[in-house]
Amino acid sequence: MNLHICKILLLLSILLTACDISELNNPYPEDQGKLSVLYQSFSERPKHLDPAVAYSENEYVFIAQIYEPPFQYHYLKRPYQLTPLTASKMPEINYLNKQGEKLGEGAKDSDIVYTDYIIDIQPNIQYQPHPALAKTAHGDYMYHQLTQEQVQSLNTLNDFKSTGSRELSAEDYVHQIKRLAHPKMQSPIAEIMKNYIVGFDDFSKRVSDKQKTDIKNIPMAGLEVINRYQYRIRINGKYPQFKFWLAMPFFAPMPWEADVFYDQPGLSDKNITLDWFPLGTGPYLLAENNPNRRMILLKNPLFHPEMYPSEGEPKDKQNGLLADAGKRLPFIDKVVFMLEKETIPYWTKFLQGYYDASGISSDSFDQAIQFTGSGGVELTGSMKKKGIQLQTLVETSIFYMGFNMLDATVGGDSERARKLRQAIAIAVDYEEYISIFRNGRGVAAQGIIPPGIYGYAEGKDGINPYSYDWVDGSAQRKKIDAARQLMMEAGYPGGVDPKTNEALILYFDTTSVSIDDRPTMNWYRKQFEKLGIKLVIRATDYNRFQEKMRAGNAQIFVWGWNADYPDPENLFFLLYGANSKVKYGGENAVGYQNPEFDRLFEQMRNMENNEQRYRIIQQLQEIVRHDAPWVFGFHPKNFSLFHGWYSNLKPNSMANNRLKYTRIDANARANKRQAWNHPVFWPLLLGCLLFVLMLIPAIVNYRRRARKTLQ
Repeated sequence: MNLHICKILLLLSILLTACDISELNNPYPEDQGKLSVLYQSFSERPKHLDPAVAYSENEYVFIAQIYEPPFQYHYLKRPYQLTPLTASKMPEINYLNKQGEKLGEGAKDSDIVYTDYIIDIQPNIQYQPHPALAKTAHGDYMYHQLTQEQVQSLNTLNDFKSTGSRELSAEDYVHQIKRLAHPKMQSPIAEIMKNYIVGFDDFSKRVSDKQKTDIKNIPMAGLEVINRYQYRIRINGKYPQFKFWLAMPFFAPMPWEADVFYDQPGLSDKNITLDWFPLGTGPYLLAENNPNRRMILLKNPLFHPEMYPSEGEPKDKQNGLLADAGKRLPFIDKVVFMLEKETIPYWTKFLQGYYDASGISSDSFDQAIQFTGSGGVELTGSMKKKGIQLQTLVETSIFYMGFNMLDATVGGDSERARKLRQAIAIAVDYEEYISIFRNGRGVAAQGIIPPGIYGYAEGKDGINPYSYDWVDGSAQRKKIDAARQLMMEAGYPGGVDPKTNEALILYFDTTSVSIDDRPTMNWYRKQFEKLGIKLVIRATDYNRFQEKMRAGNAQIFVWGWNADYPDPENLFFLLYGANSKVKYGGENAVGYQNPEFDRLFEQMRNMENNEQRYRIIQQLQEIVRHDAPWVFGFHPKNFSLFHGWYSNLKPNSMANNRLKYTRIDANARANKRQAWNHPVFWPLLLGCLLFVLMLIPAIVNYRRRARKTLQ
């Protein structure tokens, strides 16, 4: 019997060790280990991949790698700097009078009626291979007149047997701007562009009853194709920030063939649309769009020559960020995005080396991050042991608490309402909020401008003196007694409303309706309780909340804004009177209006960055700090983790097309994966041995009974 047991255990041991057992838990069965592949994740399918309508972060993750506007942000230089992408140089900018005559240098802003942006693009840039561009031997498009039978046989874009390409032209950029104006596109920036691009609104009205395929030959007054590699955009007045829009995917090129191809009857029913299968000139193409499993980007085989930057900031060289200077992009051949809806499985796979980068959820924060004695942060010992890299970046965003300035209690420009708002701004302790709800991942805002945007002031000159004091070299929130004194001066001693002789009641409108949101809502209540104010939470769904905002029926609320481009104009316009959401449908959600603020904003918005503009920015900051239409909440701080084999890492809030700069050391990754995922079989062997030992008494008893029965 003992001999049989030994044979069984020996056989089991041989079976377990005879095969490749280094990575039995590898989630990529086709993975070849040492390929130049980047592994990332997504939690929900991007709704739009058409650059005319896409405007969400999870959409830009993909389309910024596929589409190429004429300009981009330099990957390494700070402050953020525009540089040509498909353009051959920065745009030629000409100022014109009412008659369209070019004005000389130093022309007054009041004389500038139009501004021309003349853009030259590089020759020999090709679109990725795509069926929309496939042609027959006779030069006819193969798939522009599909029959019903052909459409029925299709399930995905890959079912088309042939693909084609052609050279990028200036006309493609003009065509895309026309698409932005088409009402059926419902582009999120159409309303903004109506104010700037000459003829945009008229064109939109003229094509309202036409198909997208009809706009190719319909002119727009502010657009002109000068030649194959040059086009002109004419805008109203002077708007220096327009150049930043030209670095956004909205202004990436779109071949007219794409609209003809995708607008054929029946294709949208098969999800064969631009929102599923984009068509661009960028470094990557979308090879697989399976929202229930994975999305795959492959290197565009026709990508035009683009080189890694050869210059950056002073420390970039010593940090290894110029090791690839002058080398051709991109470095990664394939990017695999796996669907991960839950953070814990994702985190586990990251630690095993199956994802190359990771954010940090609240559940895993303590495992990854520790605070130093000076209040800084660093990786824990276990993360350092794995060679993981930490990068932090204060985002060019702001989350704020807004007061409805049309409200009878918290709004208006009376001294009483102003002091009430100032008191609340002191009481709502966003340093505490950041500590409790964001694991320290944020910076309390001192004004409207985040770090990294021109006009942000450091140190004592940059604090909000109505909510903070400068103490021992740092900003300290004022004591609650200062807020209570303001409440008394506002006519609410101890938080008592003199009209009712009871606690002042204020209403907080929010979309936070789940059980998980209750701690946050309770925290807000406690902040107001410091002043004796009773805060009533009015939770509702997002659509109803939006209606309240448009109608001006929300009293106090929390909102946020992520800068579209690195200029203070894109933040101060959130408080510009002419942008009132209630009156004009703009982004001024609180309905703030101050004539002096508006005057200074109009002066500042069109200026180049210089000392005078900086001074005006500080004046604007002072006005809104004093008036307190917002409680300046916080600027989020992003914490990202990267494995040691991931190089060319530099945080960049503006550039979305960062994948092409990434380099992966596939050999190092393969070795680490093998070391971290080597299976341990001794518990299994021990379990098998215990199981066999437990069987022995039963077998012995059985054999005894069998012998007795035979006797």
